Amino acid sequence: MFWDSVAGVYDLFVNVVNRRTHTALRKIVANLIQPGDCVLECACGTGLLTEVIAQRCARLTATDFAPKMLARAKKNCAAFGNITFEQSDITALGYPNGSFDAVVAGNVIHLLDNPMKALAELDRVCKTGGRLIIPTYMNRDGKGNTSGFATAVGKAGADFKRQFTVESYRQFFLDAGYGDVSIQLAEGRIPCAVAVMRKKRV
Repeated sequence: MFWDSVAGVYDLFVNVVNRRTHTALRKIVANLIQPGDCVLECACGTGLLTEVIAQRCARLTATDFAPKMLARAKKNCAAFGNITFEQSDITALGYPNGSFDAVVAGNVIHLLDNPMKALAELDRVCKTGGRLIIPTYMNRDGKGNTSGFATAVGKAGADFKRQFTVESYRQFFLDAGYGDVSIQLAEGRIPCAVAVMRKKRV
């Protein structure tokens, strides 16, 4: 698995290569978490957002599909006692409906064969009135060209399924049936847009 193979060096990308973006991203996500929240984080990777979420919430379930990424996150966030780490598939979450006040899925939507299935699962496990917080790298420029980052990482084996601009990313969620989608952009070498919306009303 590609993500297991890069788990040992992923923190270099987080803390050095794209540090400016990730510093801004952490601040944005932290401000979206409320004290008392029970939070699910999918695709936690090595803990980029896990640490700041844990500082803000009551309880956090941090999940990833790649065991080595999850092990690295657990090590990086060992100081926090309010985190449960679990291996999980974002397209088939093993949690009851309406389990979480906020659901975070960072930098994973563009990697999925069926992102709408994953989005439906994220929505399902979110409480009525809860928040979906979904950051994703912007890997197309304003002219619609794939970024050098997406090309290079794709050649390395990451296999990006989609490339987004801010506008096309917002449209992705509008097409999924969300009527009010806010976007906050974390600027940097590889910018990241944070989409925020409320759970769908049934």
